[in-house]
Amino acid sequence: MILLNPVVLSVIVMSVLCLLKLNVLLALIISALVAGFVAGMPIGDIMGTLIGGMGGQSETALSYILLGTLAVAIGNTGVASIISRKVASVVNGKKLIILIIIAFFGCFSQNLIPVHIAYIPILIPPLISVMNKLKLDRRAMACSLTFSLKAPYIAIPAGFGLIFQGIIATQMTENGMPVNQLDVWKSTWILGLFMVFGLLLALFFSYRKDREYKDLPLKGIEIEEAEKMETKHWLTLLAALAAFIVPMIYDSLPLGALAALFLMFVFRVLKWKDIDKTINGGMQLMGLIAFIMLVASGYAAVIKQTGAVEELVNSIYGMIGGSKPIGVILMLLVGLLVTMGIGTSFGTIPVVAAIYIPLCLKLGLSVPGSVVVLAAAAALGDAGSPASDSTLGPTSGLNVDGQHDHIWDTCVPTFLHFNIPLIIAGFIGGMLF
Repeated sequence: MILLNPVVLSVIVMSVLCLLKLNVLLALIISALVAGFVAGMPIGDIMGTLIGGMGGQSETALSYILLGTLAVAIGNTGVASIISRKVASVVNGKKLIILIIIAFFGCFSQNLIPVHIAYIPILIPPLISVMNKLKLDRRAMACSLTFSLKAPYIAIPAGFGLIFQGIIATQMTENGMPVNQLDVWKSTWILGLFMVFGLLLALFFSYRKDREYKDLPLKGIEIEEAEKMETKHWLTLLAALAAFIVPMIYDSLPLGALAALFLMFVFRVLKWKDIDKTINGGMQLMGLIAFIMLVASGYAAVIKQTGAVEELVNSIYGMIGGSKPIGVILMLLVGLLVTMGIGTSFGTIPVVAAIYIPLCLKLGLSVPGSVVVLAAAAALGDAGSPASDSTLGPTSGLNVDGQHDHIWDTCVPTFLHFNIPLIIAGFIGGMLF
């Protein structure tokens, strides 16, 4: 029975516990134990696999800590307050403008300057006071941020998009359906388009009303006030630029953050006596989220060790009965569960492609239709997952004053506004392309 599959049970347990506001860290550990128990693993092996697998996200966790430290250092220079006022003057009291600007320019973090979530802890905290004055519903901003982290790699063949679409082309070719890497976007554009519809629904309908927030101190960050740009502020921006340029050269976000901090120290913007205080602030800002990413990696390792992912994917064979619509829907739903379980769209593709592509051939799906189904099945679950960087990243910026709930203010809104459109787009593309 599919409901007794360790992946299905553990994802359900994780989702329910998170919705009941149990800390995500504990929810992940309990869900990993559930998956292991159901699969018959000894408890010692479960914990050993969980701890051993935590290293899979060590670079991401270190990136979060160092980027948080950089955000604190920048906030302490006063440049953040100047940028905040500039943004406020451009926005001119219109909430939609700031939301659309963030969604649009945030897309560059995936393609033009592929730094993924690096811009969020640096850019968003200084804007909190502006958002408070506008009475902007942060759930709308969470949708804008998550859109900027997901839609570009799904639909645009550049940066992370080239990697994602390259994995799709490789896996489809290896499993009997040859596809050129640069042809993938010609099918996945419909997924990006429906994500745009989801974003517009969030901004213009679901969260367009005013929402009141208190002006509270930011965790670990002191936004120093400054009236005009001075030499130290230009040097700060120059140092921050290193956080974006260095990863493009060396493919390392932690190295980029370190380079920026080093330059701030060389430029004497960051003083030696303030280093401990700055790092402590970075830990306070990003430490929990960084550790959640580590545990999420361990949880994924337990899921993979159970062998339940392969069982789940294989189980859909007998449920389809030759029906193309049922087949497409089941592939999408199983993809949703698998991605929420292993936590990455990029890692889901090789897992499901070995079964999905032969099944697509059997059901008579076209090559473009199969591309859409595979891409949608992989992308589903990344938005809305409690342990995905597509949700943890936005929360890291929006919850700096403790007024933004990770589950109800980031995960639930992004799940509803992006996963549902992706299922619809995946079904349409699979059936009609």
